[in-house]
Amino acid sequence: MTAQVRVLIAVLTSLSLLAASLSGGKGSLQFYVVDVEGGNATLIITPSGESLLLDTGHLNAAARDAGRIIEAMNDAGVKQIDHLITTHWHLDHFGGMAELARQVPIREFIDHGPSIQRNTKADAFLKNIYPALYGKAKRTIVKPGDTIAITDLDVVVVTSAGKTIRAPLPAGGGPNTYCTDYSQPVADTSENSQSIGIHVRFGRFRAIHLGDLSADKEFQLMCPENRLGTVDLFIVSHHGQPNSNTKVLVDAIESRVAIMNNGIRKGGEPEVMKVIYSAPGLENLWQLHFSQLSGQEYTVPGIFIADLADRPQPTVPVDPMPPPAARTVQPPAPAHNGKAYWIKVSARQDGSFTVTNTRTNFSKTYRARS
Repeated sequence: MTAQVRVLIAVLTSLSLLAASLSGGKGSLQFYVVDVEGGNATLIITPSGESLLLDTGHLNAAARDAGRIIEAMNDAGVKQIDHLITTHWHLDHFGGMAELARQVPIREFIDHGPSIQRNTKADAFLKNIYPALYGKAKRTIVKPGDTIAITDLDVVVVTSAGKTIRAPLPAGGGPNTYCTDYSQPVADTSENSQSIGIHVRFGRFRAIHLGDLSADKEFQLMCPENRLGTVDLFIVSHHGQPNSNTKVLVDAIESRVAIMNNGIRKGGEPEVMKVIYSAPGLENLWQLHFSQLSGQEYTVPGIFIADLADRPQPTVPVDPMPPPAARTVQPPAPAHNGKAYWIKVSARQDGSFTVTNTRTNFSKTYRARS
């Protein structure tokens, strides 16, 4: 073989690998952050086709949200959910489960155990419906430090049932300097504090998803040492609300990309937006919705926003809308029950990844960290 032929083969091989890398196809790890209107549904598909779903959307819109999850499954080419994590027992996180299970097989149901917060609808679901669902499959109650057995991935439970990992992950450890000027928050006694949080590793790529983990549990997880280390992808906690997403977490993990599963009038508040925008190492924030609570002052460019209202607003105020006061009647938020778009992440083992807004077909590729 001549030197010229060897060079040509090397060039063609490099171009082929580059094309596969940019396409985010075979061999990549897929994240679908599905729009369930300020609830949560995040679908993860491994290169071998194994599926992990975190949460199933709203109880009050179960058919809509299950349908949106199934659309993402169809795009990924999977026919079942191998592992379903319900991060906690709030209606916007478990609400589509029964409807989804009616339409597709779910092989394993994963949760943190009983709810600590009384709610008539949640209590009825846990007593009368949930046992019938996992009775046909497998139920696993996880604690911090447990791993979830998924081909191609290392998935570690870092928070569950109000507890956090005590020993750092292999990439974590060392003092968290952001804890110095931050005091222990007031304890959250709601289900948010019980959220299952996971750390996902795929080669050199790392991501975290902490559900609606409350500020006091973020403090326990991240102080005085950073037990997580740095990550590439942060699925923003609690829809981008200020009772989560403290600087001791957001700054310390130094995520390159953050994706916020907010609603039109839920999450994206100025306090959180300022924390995320100022986080060290952040390159871009992507959002499932424009937030009226951000206004133009704090929102990201529309090219990074996946979904609009069914009737797009002709104008958007510059100033953020104040969050509705508790127990007050407010005009309803603009509806979005029509076509929904997801934000998709295609990650590769070298640590590079591509994020795509399926509404605009805009993609951006992030090179592996050196």
